[in-house]
Amino acid sequence: MTGGGRGQTTVRVDTAETGQGGADRPDPGAGIRRAGVRRTIRAGSRPEPWKRGLVLAASALLLGLLMLLHEKIPNRIGNVGSLVETFLPWFGLFVPVLLAGALLRRSASAVVALLLPVTVWLNLFGGLLGDKSRPGGDLTVASHNVGADNPDPAGTARDLAASGADVLALEEISPGARDAYEKELAKTYPHHTVRGTVGLWSKLPLSDTRPVDVKMDQGPLAATKPADVKMEYNRGLRTTVATDQGPLAVYVAHLGSVRVNPRAGLSTGRRDAGAQALGQAIAAERNERVVLLGDLNGTMDDRAFDGITSQLQSAQDTAGDGFGLSWPTTFPVARIDHILVRGVEPRGSWVLPATGSDHLPVAAGISW
Repeated sequence: MTGGGRGQTTVRVDTAETGQGGADRPDPGAGIRRAGVRRTIRAGSRPEPWKRGLVLAASALLLGLLMLLHEKIPNRIGNVGSLVETFLPWFGLFVPVLLAGALLRRSASAVVALLLPVTVWLNLFGGLLGDKSRPGGDLTVASHNVGADNPDPAGTARDLAASGADVLALEEISPGARDAYEKELAKTYPHHTVRGTVGLWSKLPLSDTRPVDVKMDQGPLAATKPADVKMEYNRGLRTTVATDQGPLAVYVAHLGSVRVNPRAGLSTGRRDAGAQALGQAIAAERNERVVLLGDLNGTMDDRAFDGITSQLQSAQDTAGDGFGLSWPTTFPVARIDHILVRGVEPRGSWVLPATGSDHLPVAAGISW
């Protein structure tokens, strides 16, 4: 309070110190935020961002529809449907590419269109992104295509014996390497059986072993070949493992190879015939508990395996960590080595370290 002229008094109040009147002061930040919202609304309401990048938007929609309707893609020409399904998870890589293009073009339509492939991909494969394994397991099973050209079969056998598997399936056993596998695995696995190029080694007794015809020998002369000749290149077997919980039917299979030809497309004739025969054999199996181990030369997204996947569940899909890609060793792009089960519960599924083969071994823990 200060003195004024003619006895009047003037009072000055500093609102910054007293705290009064603060509510009436303007907030500069609020104005900036409101201006930003208005600019965003105006930008979104303008037609330019929606007209830009229409090719990108169309590509995003086509990508989403391709993944969504992959089962409708025909196989009549070059088995295109199976080819798409084999590498279906990798189609998700186009999403960040299209997103980068949409942001560079500032295309609102392309960004919105990308919601379709993102949603479809997550619906198909989102469940494989996490670790679904659980502790426990009564039995550990493993499978490995050891490779006919494996330069170190004895070393591969030692690595597999050290994996802790109770039951071990081998595929693509060459005649020259069979002795090495039998010698190195004998100490760990007292029971084993080999039929042609596939075999099973077990810590538990085996019985009722027989070959399974996976249709590797086709054509008019197939029926004229003697059984011992066919057995040399037999690629399937079935046996019973005696466990503490009862008998377990185990199938080992190595289906026909798949070839990709620029002119003919995907060649899957032998593989598909083998998958059908294997599905029929499993359908006729009387044992409720079944495990299928092997190199099936295809992913379980491929429609060729519907006869198998309708009866068995994938241990990797149910209890694995990630996609479990197994081939090729140098840069795995697909899981073509599988462990499928019925009547038992997968507790975990994993990929073992590389050996001298071009495939990675796969393993799973199961319980009753």
